[in-house]
Amino acid sequence: MAGDRDHFVDVLGGRLVFAVESMGTRVAAIEMSPGPPLVLLTDHLEGDRPILVYRVADLHGALATLGSRGWEREGTFDIPHGPCCSFTTRGGHRVALYQLTRPGAAHHFDGRMDF
Repeated sequence: MAGDRDHFVDVLGGRLVFAVESMGTRVAAIEMSPGPPLVLLTDHLEGDRPILVYRVADLHGALATLGSRGWEREGTFDIPHGPCCSFTTRGGHRVALYQLTRPGAAHHFDGRMDF
């Protein structure tokens, strides 16, 4: 995972927001352009594709809109920022939507470089 992180930063020009290691899990967030989405690289999820993470104003409403378009609902869970739902598209892309309900968490990990 560190090799992927370095490639996104050193070769592709992304900005490393954080690289956190806790309880046996590594997560790195890379900003490829100002604003969302962040690219998240993890070692605790299956698959090698990054997760595109988008913040929405209303997670419940966003999921309802996706459902009205034929999207099959998957479970939600909490991340430090608030409620979240991640899913994989038919083409294998990983996407996560979250609602910022804990604003202090948005920058809690910024600048943390554990690995």
